[in-house]
Amino acid sequence: MLRPGKIVCVGRNYRDHAKELGNEVPTAPLIFLKPPSAILAPGAPIVRPRVSERVDFEGEIGIVVGRTLTRATEADAATAVRGICAVNDVTARDLQKGDGQWTRAKGFDSFCPIGPEVAYAGAFDALEVVTRVNGEERQRGHTRDLVFSIPFLLSYISQVMTLEPGDLIATGTPAGVGPLVAGDAVEIEVVGLSRVANPVIDAA
Repeated sequence: MLRPGKIVCVGRNYRDHAKELGNEVPTAPLIFLKPPSAILAPGAPIVRPRVSERVDFEGEIGIVVGRTLTRATEADAATAVRGICAVNDVTARDLQKGDGQWTRAKGFDSFCPIGPEVAYAGAFDALEVVTRVNGEERQRGHTRDLVFSIPFLLSYISQVMTLEPGDLIATGTPAGVGPLVAGDAVEIEVVGLSRVANPVIDAA
């Protein structure tokens, strides 16, 4: 399973998702980190922590970095993608709103299920992500609808921090996020490439 040195996530990168939560569309990428300890394998349970009353799914397209990027141009960044994987950016929504910053809400153990990494050399605007909960489609998004493109994101992030081989970029979630409860089964699929499915349980 992929074990990135760091997980860099992009918030509000689909206009409809920003609007559904009552937020403005950002004028520059809104980036945050999830700890590698949040990574969860397919089939393992997402654990809803006791301190949160609302835990949401967020289906995303993950980009795996293939070589070191520091202050890269978009053109250079576009050639540095090693693979694609499905990502569930699980979020304790109530904690996110209450804390202001998102580390706790995004960082619990089991809050980053990821699917298998698949090599990808296609067009970055041709990718599609779908989320299903208990077999029912809840989200569908296309990279052509991203506020900030994948090459732009890689370039932008590399101006802040060096991206290293194996690092994971979660590119944002489309509209349709919603809560998970114990007993649910949630599946994120990057169509035709990668899939991650996990049951949901409450913390003991």
